[in-house]
Amino acid sequence: MELINSFSVDHMRIVPGIFTSRVDTLGDYTVTTYDIRLKRPNREPVIDVAAMHSLEHIIATYLRNNPDWQNEVIYWGPMGCLTGFYLILKGNRASKEIYNLMLQAFEYVNDVQEVPGTAPENCGYCRMHNLVMAKWYANEFAAYLKANANNADIFEYPKTERLVTDDGQHFFDS
Repeated sequence: MELINSFSVDHMRIVPGIFTSRVDTLGDYTVTTYDIRLKRPNREPVIDVAAMHSLEHIIATYLRNNPDWQNEVIYWGPMGCLTGFYLILKGNRASKEIYNLMLQAFEYVNDVQEVPGTAPENCGYCRMHNLVMAKWYANEFAAYLKANANNADIFEYPKTERLVTDDGQHFFDS
């Protein structure tokens, strides 16, 4: 089986940022999956699960209520590795084109007084939220984005180099 794109990214070299993970054409529609990476994989602690859950609720609510973007948003959700989120949007924009949207979304978290959608009727595990830590992670990422706005590394995936033998066999490290 061929290694999927997200596993061909060099996770030892990736930095927090906004990356195009994949672009898919589905009939007449194009959708783009973005990797919104908050933590350096395998080098820093992952995002606290309860804070991640709160960030998911807050930012999904922000994106789906943003008048400029609400009709473009297909999905916002956490990565299983707890180092970031996936955002799926209609269309095909470069990562830099959603920089302001992501910065505003993470800055918005600071103004939230309660996590939306946390009643038992609205949430699969309503007791697992941490707004204080969600704000801490959001502020950390927003400050990082501002400090690195002109750094191309926060918009371009580092690719792993794979050994290919003379007869075309690929060797993978995982």
